[in-house]
Amino acid sequence: MQVRNSKNSYGVLAIFFHWVAAAAIFGLFGLGYYMVDLDYYHDWYRTAPDIHRSVGMLLLGLMALRLAWRVGNPKPRPLPNHSRLEVTGAHLAHWCLYLLTFVAMISGYLISTADGSSIDVFGWFTVPSITGRMRELETIVGDVHYWSTWALVVLAAGHGLAALKHHFIDRDETLRRMLRTIRTE
Repeated sequence: MQVRNSKNSYGVLAIFFHWVAAAAIFGLFGLGYYMVDLDYYHDWYRTAPDIHRSVGMLLLGLMALRLAWRVGNPKPRPLPNHSRLEVTGAHLAHWCLYLLTFVAMISGYLISTADGSSIDVFGWFTVPSITGRMRELETIVGDVHYWSTWALVVLAAGHGLAALKHHFIDRDETLRRMLRTIRTE
């Protein structure tokens, strides 16, 4: 298996980053959606937010690595059957996905640390607050977090639907390139 991207295919590391991030984003969204309605006496009242914050911090690290990998390891070239509009739209969508992911994670971090507390990541390490106690920060970034996560999930779902369109309607290699590496150069 190739580790780096080639002209025609993604490497195993890019594929790993893509699918782990996708699973984490949809998992975090689902857990976040579930936990906002928990009452104080529910078993998951304290556990769900701890898991949400921990996975969010790990995803932040993964996304930083992913972005560094992408900058140093360019994507495969577009497929010849893709129109200029499709290529431009995909390019913009990918960068919007990155932007929304970072906005969601940073706003989530700021919500959790607005009272000056740190985030304990599964007991492995802690991420300290960089703001200290800031009145109203939690409320402001809470709105940013809410809307950025919804926008992220809607855009990611559209991204997935576009990949399925390429696979089932166009019958091209778009989805297959992200499912496995292709050995041809």
